[in-house]
Amino acid sequence: MKCDPEPTAGGSGALTVAQQARLYEATRGLGELVELAVLLQTANARARELIEAESSAIMLLDPATDELFVPYVADVAPEVERRWVGVRFPADRGIAGAVLRSGQVELVPDVAADPRWYRQVDGQTGMVTHALLCAPLCTRAGTIGVLSLRNKRAGIFGPPDVALLSAYAQAVATAIDTARQLGGAREDAARLRDEVAALQGQAARGSSFGELVSHSAAMREVFRLLESAAPLPVTVLIHGESGTGKELVARAIHFNGPRRGRPFVAVNCGALTETLLASELFGHRKHAFTGAMTDRKGLFEVADGGTVFLDEVGDMPPSMQVQLLRVLQEGEVLPVGDTQPRRIDVRIISATHRDLPAEVRAGRFREDLYYRLAAFPIAVPPLRDRRDDIPMLVMHLVARTAERFGIAARHCTPEALERLCAYDWPGNVRELQNAIEYAAALAPDASIRPENLPALVRAARGETPRTPAPTNGATLREAREAFERDFIARVLAEHRGNASRAARTLGLSRVMLQRKIRAWNLRGRA
Repeated sequence: MKCDPEPTAGGSGALTVAQQARLYEATRGLGELVELAVLLQTANARARELIEAESSAIMLLDPATDELFVPYVADVAPEVERRWVGVRFPADRGIAGAVLRSGQVELVPDVAADPRWYRQVDGQTGMVTHALLCAPLCTRAGTIGVLSLRNKRAGIFGPPDVALLSAYAQAVATAIDTARQLGGAREDAARLRDEVAALQGQAARGSSFGELVSHSAAMREVFRLLESAAPLPVTVLIHGESGTGKELVARAIHFNGPRRGRPFVAVNCGALTETLLASELFGHRKHAFTGAMTDRKGLFEVADGGTVFLDEVGDMPPSMQVQLLRVLQEGEVLPVGDTQPRRIDVRIISATHRDLPAEVRAGRFREDLYYRLAAFPIAVPPLRDRRDDIPMLVMHLVARTAERFGIAARHCTPEALERLCAYDWPGNVRELQNAIEYAAALAPDASIRPENLPALVRAARGETPRTPAPTNGATLREAREAFERDFIARVLAEHRGNASRAARTLGLSRVMLQRKIRAWNLRGRA
């Protein structure tokens, strides 16, 4: 739409010195109002006083619907102001629509005699309009709306009003354009801050397959499925008991796939109320609910281009299941309190400890949502079903705990390791990690002994009594050395002889590991 804010009726002429002074006062400080809502309210009120009209309305174009809408009105009657706000009408209708299309100022002294007059607006607002003075809001990008004045409070609109409004509307349009650009820049900066925070968080907790410490047969199938799922845009559902490392699996899929350079954000669907979960996932508009003081983007928008991990998705309330299904089907989210959906591009990985097919049969989980989420299922076995991994996990967790606590390196005595291997670990790897942290904090020196372990673990003896292996006259030191040699050989084999990776898993420096490799004539490479 062209912008040529010259009047088509009534003439204009140059502004007098008095008009210039009034225009200066009306426009003073508008360019400094960077909050669009404040700017519109202020500019609208000043327009009414500048031209001495009964009513002033800034009508903005909504390009998505090709409608003019009215965010603010200044009127002599407060009830009219209340009725005006939120009014929408087609952008090709009425005198305002004509001004929007022509880009020119218009003075219509008798609207009843003008065939373009859109009477429905008076019907909606309760106004009685006799005359209209409308000016286009012209920017470099085109006409963005119309500034409309209704009825002169004393007398009639004349050429001086036309000239004054034409100049004022140009100043207002420039201020709106600047505020919108600054608002867009602030939104971009906020989005970048959100994405940087998400990327920093994932860098700190980032995971590849290496974080999934295992050499057991039970986990080999998990690794095979991870390698298949990572490069594909398939929706993954991870099933497993609490504490089995389902989020590590999700991270491994993300970081080994094409979205690795974009955010990975996780949310526990069972830890938030329905309202907070909706706000967390989809975002909200200001004042959408108590405590919503500003607009906020949801995690789906923050993770645009990346991955959203929905932990404990089986605990999601039914109403939220409907909204999640819409995300999967339509690729769009609707913020709480908003009416306009927003397009997003995310990969969804979900996890649950619940039996979702049973939840579907019981009517607690939507069947259509289940089939959408479970396109590629992965089952993570509990720790009791992969006891072969416990010694390796213990070594890994002991080294990581010492580093995190800032204490000297620890190691488990064979007796402590036997208790750790014998315990059933109902809390899985998370419980094992807690037990290691507990023991590392209590150990008086570098050795974690049985008495340092939690009481439940200390009491573990295994399902059947162990038959001691023949000692063949070996000393305790020799037995420990034999265990260490065998264990390091297994870790090297798991990493195909790569000493650098094996050293990280073992919690040793590569130099120390190379010494042990040479001393015991093990097979390894740098």
